[in-house]
Amino acid sequence: MGFFDTLLTPFTWAVSWLLSMFHQLLTLFSDDAEWAASGWNWALSIVMLVVVIRVILIPLFVRQIKSQRGMQIIQPEIQKLQAKYKGKKDPVSRQAMAQEQQALFRKHKVNPFMTCLPLLAQMPVFIALFWMLNRMRQEQYRTDGYGALSPAEVQSFDASSIFGVGTSDSFLPSFQADPTRWDVVLLTSLMIITMVLTQFFTQKQLMSKNMSESALQGQFAQTQKIMLYMLPLVFVIGGVNFPVGVLIYWTATNFWTMGQQWWVIRNNPTPGSQAEKELNLRRAAKGLTPINEKPQAAEEQREKPTGKHLGQGAQPSKKKRKNS
Repeated sequence: MGFFDTLLTPFTWAVSWLLSMFHQLLTLFSDDAEWAASGWNWALSIVMLVVVIRVILIPLFVRQIKSQRGMQIIQPEIQKLQAKYKGKKDPVSRQAMAQEQQALFRKHKVNPFMTCLPLLAQMPVFIALFWMLNRMRQEQYRTDGYGALSPAEVQSFDASSIFGVGTSDSFLPSFQADPTRWDVVLLTSLMIITMVLTQFFTQKQLMSKNMSESALQGQFAQTQKIMLYMLPLVFVIGGVNFPVGVLIYWTATNFWTMGQQWWVIRNNPTPGSQAEKELNLRRAAKGLTPINEKPQAAEEQREKPTGKHLGQGAQPSKKKRKNS
């Protein structure tokens, strides 16, 4: 067993145990032995794995949202800092700028690393599933099992298929095969396209709806634009080597992220964003007060004098003089 195998052993056992449990659970609800061993059963098990992982990561997602909003709020100050040190390339100036930037992050309790932590937290699970599917056809694991999967489950997983395409099949080897496995190429191509489009739409939704006007300028906006096009490109390059089971996992993850982000943008948008304006319009139509509205001072809420005579009752009463 290599170093990375040892490092990923806890994740391998967790992923394989969850898949085994979900597969057995789904099998209980079906009297069809053929369906129980089919790729659809294993595909649903992978989707349920995604649900469990994403539920566990909800606290990290909340922290990610807070960090993203914090980064947007401090963008005007970041831009001032960049203007202050513009053109200064010497080590002293660079160090001073970095220190002031770190002080700014600490002041506003912002951690840029948190903006990508949910994605990074999923990588061990993703790699464990990727390695498992790539090793399904090795005789060692078909005989001894893999992680928490029994030898019978390993053989069932490896033999399972969707539309005649195995869960361990991938685009590039099938395209290079002689003859070419066009059924695998077609199905994996559709899944890669779906995976890329969901990733692109999720990032586009964030930029167009949930970023304040100040955040749409400067380095932060440039970083978001790079991610808009770079992440889908990464998925295209990696997707041609992903087994069908991994494509199912990542596509389901993207759909979860897209839906989760849509709910947050619609119901708890970033202050100053287009989504906040749309939410306030919906609230106004229902007769509700706008969110994030600054409370007016008590003096401003009082009625200003109109200058109209309100009658004798409005005048201060005068004490009658006693007759001597």
